[in-house]
This record gives sequence, structure tokens and C-alpha cells, in this order.
Amino acid sequence: MCGMSQPPLNRSSASPAPGRPDASMSLLTHVMDHSLDEGYAEASARREADGTAGLPRTLKAKLALAAGLVLAAGVVTLGAAEARISAPVLAKERQELIDRVERADDRANGLERDIDRLRTDVADRQRAALKQPGGGQGMLVALLSGATEVRGPGIKLVVDDAKGASSGDGGGPRESAGFSDTGRVRDRDLQKIVNGLWQSGAEAISINGQRLTALSAIRAAGDAILVDNRPLVPPYEVLAVGDKKRLGTAFQDSADGQYLHVLQESYGIRYTLSAADEVRLPAASSLTVRTATAAEQQKGAS
Repeated sequence: MCGMSQPPLNRSSASPAPGRPDASMSLLTHVMDHSLDEGYAEASARREADGTAGLPRTLKAKLALAAGLVLAAGVVTLGAAEARISAPVLAKERQELIDRVERADDRANGLERDIDRLRTDVADRQRAALKQPGGGQGMLVALLSGATEVRGPGIKLVVDDAKGASSGDGGGPRESAGFSDTGRVRDRDLQKIVNGLWQSGAEAISINGQRLTALSAIRAAGDAILVDNRPLVPPYEVLAVGDKKRLGTAFQDSADGQYLHVLQESYGIRYTLSAADEVRLPAASSLTVRTATAAEQQKGAS
């Protein structure tokens, strides 16, 4: 092993003089008296003897040090300048993004107003056409197809996820049909609920303001539930027009009503069912018929 030689420790100087009050703290006293290690002291003395201690003395060394300091100052200044330049650019890009979102919202609101105006115009034209003989049947068809707003007695069914529910993997009966055994309401659950209400005598149904028709679809997109491609968020408010006294009882006694009860007992899914003197359902947002065509009325038919 090679290393810096250390001067021998003077035992006489390290040990305290007899009779000193700090005689029992010889190690601490030695550390306080020799704060600089002997090796460092020797190296410092050698540099002073060689003339290499302190700042550089030659012109070349001084120029190198000055150049290094100027370079470091330039790097710091350049970084600060770039930060000051990039800050307004980021703020401008953020504002442009906000403006784009606001313009898109304004455009969407304008389209919704146009849809409402056109829907009102269509309704006025339909009412004018229904004044002709036999027009009452057209109003009934519009009512049953969901093309017009309806109101009347019925029930209000509110279904919500279990408290603290989150998506996860399970191995129970719901997963066998593609749904995890969690406390979250799934699209298949809403499908069963809606089918049970139709079977129990509901004449019109909506979910979170989305009117259901014969062409409506309830699907899943990840953890979200879509009704006619529109995402819904819990709680799910299901309104059904029908006999408020018989409809609720018939639904609870049906197989789909019992299925909802099992979801409550087994998975903590919450729901409330109440009768209402009047519920209002909006018209369906889209009624696009791709296959069906109107049949020609036979001669002599009333």
C-alpha cells in the first residue's frame, strides 16, 4: 500500500497535562486542538512552497480562468434569455387552444339552436298536416316512435353505482357475460331494466334525458355506457310513462326487477323507485330509418 506519510503523533502533546479539568476528555481535546488534519496541513504547506497556492499567477492561467468565467456567465445568460422568450410563446399557445375550444363550444351551441329551430318547424308542419282527415293516426305514430315530446303519469327509477365502486376483474356470473363482479352499473344492467319496463307496460322511456325508441342502442365503451352513442354518467335516471300504480309493481315482480334486486343485494348497487303524477320525456334526438319504407295505402281502405 502506498499513501501519504503521516507525521507521528506526539503522544505527549495529545495527552492532557496532569491536573487539567478536561483530563478525562483527551480525544475531544485533541480534535479541538488539531482541527486541520496533519496530511492537509502538510499538502498546504507544500503548495505554498511551490508557489501553486491561491489564484493563478501566470498570464496564461489568468486568461484561461477569465475565459471560463465568461463562458459560464454566457451559458447562464443564454438560458435565462431562452426562458424569458419561451414563456410568452407557451402562454400564446395556451390562449390559442382556449380560443379554439371556445369557438368549438359556440359552434356546437349554434348547431343545437338550429336543431331546435328546425325541430319546431317540423313539428308545426306536422301539426298542419295532421289537421287533414285521418291525421290523428300520424300523431299516434309520432308519439309511439319517440318523435314528439310526451308527458303523463309514470315512475322514476334512479340507479347508481355502489359506494366506492371501481372497475376491476372478477370471476362471478356477471363476468361470464362480459361484465366484472364490481359495484358499477353496466350497459347490460340498463338493457335488462329497460326491457323489464317495456314488458311491464311502459309506453315511453328515457335515460338521463335520452329518449329511447325502437332503434335505440345501449352499449358500453370501456367503462362508459352509451345510449345512442351518447355517453352517460351515474346516477342513471330512468323515467317511464305508464300506469304509475301498476307499472312499478309489475316491474318489481318481473324477472328483470328481481335481477336489479340481486344487484343491490350482491354488489351494493343502489336504486330507488318512486311513482310520479307527471313525468316529461323529450323527443328522440335522432330518428333515422334506413330500411323501412311506408306501405302504399290499399284502395278502399279507410
